[in-house]
Amino acid sequence: MLDGMKPYDERLTVPRLWWLIAALGVALLGVTLVPLGIVPMLAGVAAGSALVAVALNSYGSVRIRVTAGSLVAGQARLPLEALGEAFALDAEQAAAWRTHRADARAFMLLRGYVPTAVRVEVTDPADPTPYLYLSTRHPDRLVSVLRAARPAAG
Repeated sequence: MLDGMKPYDERLTVPRLWWLIAALGVALLGVTLVPLGIVPMLAGVAAGSALVAVALNSYGSVRIRVTAGSLVAGQARLPLEALGEAFALDAEQAAAWRTHRADARAFMLLRGYVPTAVRVEVTDPADPTPYLYLSTRHPDRLVSVLRAARPAAG
């Protein structure tokens, strides 16, 4: 299992550029509210900043974790026994698997700002999901942790 290995834990945070764009949007909101007065402008900027911060932080808070006995990807939690082979996907392969090669039944943890991914087969016959598509910045590391954590076929 994960003995001697550090468990995998990745947070798919949004790029810094998104924060800059959001800050510029809030600044534009402030400029737009200037004719209403200083108090409405400050209130609008504060509310806009809070809203943008919550939205970006929430969207970027999704995690992929491999812990003792399970893979947790966003809202999905699967036992390692239910998983088959894992494949690291480069940017080109990832684009294909999230578009024309995608299966509508697959679980997709997609973040468009992360170009690489991992595809993990689901071998549980009771689960109609054929595979998991997981956006990740470290596909090779995730694949090696999944392979090391998989129970030995007996």
